[in-house]
Amino acid sequence: METKNKIVLVTGGSRGLGKNAAIHLAKKGLDVILTYQSKKEDAEETVEELKTIGVNAAALQLNVGDVKTFDAFFAEVKSLLQTTFQSEKIDYLVNNAGIGIHAPFAETTEEQFDSLVNIQFKGVFFLTQKALALLNDGGGIVNVSTGLARFALPGYAAYASMKGAMETLTKYQAKELGARGINVNIVAPGAIETDFGGGVVRDNEEMNKGIASQTALGRVGLPDDIGPVVAFLCTEEAKWINAQRIEASGGMFL
Repeated sequence: METKNKIVLVTGGSRGLGKNAAIHLAKKGLDVILTYQSKKEDAEETVEELKTIGVNAAALQLNVGDVKTFDAFFAEVKSLLQTTFQSEKIDYLVNNAGIGIHAPFAETTEEQFDSLVNIQFKGVFFLTQKALALLNDGGGIVNVSTGLARFALPGYAAYASMKGAMETLTKYQAKELGARGINVNIVAPGAIETDFGGGVVRDNEEMNKGIASQTALGRVGLPDDIGPVVAFLCTEEAKWINAQRIEASGGMFL
């Protein structure tokens, strides 16, 4: 009897770090369900790319900032698992979806703050809670933080605060889900060249050089520096890593 691939659900998996993580997860032999908010074509292209690697993959629409849609979303996941993956449950959850808002503390609006809370913290909190019924014992959860929770760069007070909350939540999830053999870790990327936050790190040459000069390895990060770390945490080899904040920043601001 052939053994079935493990299945991972990656939120925000159609582009950027999420897509890179999905590709590396597929290379490790995991089937992938990814979510997208609006870029359906990107998501479908990513699904096709994952299938060429030799795994099964599918995409579902999800707004992680809208908690009231989660029950319907997980009903879709359940149905998809049965029809497309011949399975009842997932093995790993990667909470990657997010947005970046750059605003000085003194000028951050309540609307910006609420948007960040809903997407970066409240949404992840309750999405993970609702995912527990579909998550296999012995599986794992990977959350995503930021180097900005360790060092402070002006303009990210609200964003980094949500990620600080996620780092604390990760420890509590690890503690409370340990009885089910589920490990929970959080990856903290440094500055990365993606279209995140309007592509500012990638496209602003001055900022790019400034960050590279403050990084021990002498350059700005790329998606390929992060995706493999996320994928590793969704393997048996990483089973004994638990409740850890793993910063992948090339040694920024040491």
